[in-house]
Amino acid sequence: MTHKNLGDPVLVEASGGVCALTLNRPATHNPLTRDMLEGLLAGLDGAEKDSLTQVVVIAGSGASFCAGVGAETLREQHASLRPSNFGDELRKYFHPIIRQIRRMEKPVVASVNGPAAGAGAALALACDVKVCSTAARFVPGLIQVGLAPDCSLAQMLIRGMGYSLAIEHVWTAKPITARQAEHFGLVNAVVPSGELGTAVRDLVDKLLDAPPRAVALTKRLFNRALVNDVDSQLDYEAHIQEALGKTRDHREGVAAFLEGRSPEFTGE
Repeated sequence: MTHKNLGDPVLVEASGGVCALTLNRPATHNPLTRDMLEGLLAGLDGAEKDSLTQVVVIAGSGASFCAGVGAETLREQHASLRPSNFGDELRKYFHPIIRQIRRMEKPVVASVNGPAAGAGAALALACDVKVCSTAARFVPGLIQVGLAPDCSLAQMLIRGMGYSLAIEHVWTAKPITARQAEHFGLVNAVVPSGELGTAVRDLVDKLLDAPPRAVALTKRLFNRALVNDVDSQLDYEAHIQEALGKTRDHREGVAAFLEGRSPEFTGE
């Protein structure tokens, strides 16, 4: 088990095949400051490279998941009286995190304990699986400061809600409650606040029990399915199945099925 200092902007705890990354500025609702973004990217990189880590969990400390850019950053930008180059900020600090979550072949689970605003909403929705407490809500917010959605939030909302509801949500800054998000298929489950940790742990345990290579290649296959045409997807699925059919875990899974027992996967 490894821990980072409790004063760090992102707490990192790795144990039992799980790397938990916790945004750790609860007094200011966990804003995505540069040190937070750098800590989060470093944590994701470390989890991807760690052979013992099978699942990554991203959570927020305190009452919020993530405030997005946050009030303090906006205050500093406003006081500078200089136009902000948001494009450079996004390319350097925000985009690498979204890309890393989508690209890495280990499951990334969002544990959404409270409000997720702007880029914080995008961070949560970019994760593979989202488990929310009833206190969670997704707030676009950016229209209120004269900006548009970023960090691929528009794409994620359209895929879940459809164009009309998604653009209304952004234009009117109308929050999406946890229950609405579940209804739209934006998140996987909503539970009472006191049960969030248990619900996330139950899901993680199922992922840990699954064959790691098949989990990884399934994520790769699903990412391709978002952009492939039918013929390309069929070809890619055949390629994936050919690779997985040669693994020891496939043979173990078949043997366990035929013998009526639980499989013991090793990732080989």
